[in-house]
Amino acid sequence: MKHPTYESTLPEGYVQVRHINAKDVKFGIIFNIISIVTLAVVMAIAFVPLCLRDDASYELGSWELSLLLLAFSAALILYVVLHELIHGAVYKALTRQKLTFGMSWSCAFCGVPNVYTYRRTALLALVAPLTLFTLILVPLTVALYAVNPWYYLASAFVLGMHLGGCSGDVYVTGLLLFKYRSPRILLRDTGPEQFIFVPKD
Repeated sequence: MKHPTYESTLPEGYVQVRHINAKDVKFGIIFNIISIVTLAVVMAIAFVPLCLRDDASYELGSWELSLLLLAFSAALILYVVLHELIHGAVYKALTRQKLTFGMSWSCAFCGVPNVYTYRRTALLALVAPLTLFTLILVPLTVALYAVNPWYYLASAFVLGMHLGGCSGDVYVTGLLLFKYRSPRILLRDTGPEQFIFVPKD
């Protein structure tokens, strides 16, 4: 059955042209390295303005440090959960189909495995967490610079984790934006795996 945002079954005349598997060891290692490098770059950039501060050696009391570490740990866990929920919210709003959530050794994931989504639907779901959290975390990190260096660095770390953690999403988004550009492209997203299909003509 045909829908504006997805197909219930793969239409005739489509062929699979790409299979992306986050559970694949090589893929997982490469993108986790990219994530770590991205985090390192963000933290290196974040340290630069601290060199200009007179209070860069601001000390935290033991209770403040404990509270910061607790909030920091909670923020990282919450971020991962919200990231996948936002993928899911967009998929659900556009398809009304059953979602799947989970975690593999290489990543957390959300998918809509029982349908084939059109390129536009897939793109909206892919870029939603990247866009939303970047718009939240960048201003938050900048604002915390004026409050406390430790809070600022903690926020910068979450920002770096966010940008690095989106590397897989950015990769698939790049494929759909620059390589597979037809609006007729279909993507089956099981969560850890994505299958891209194009019409033969």
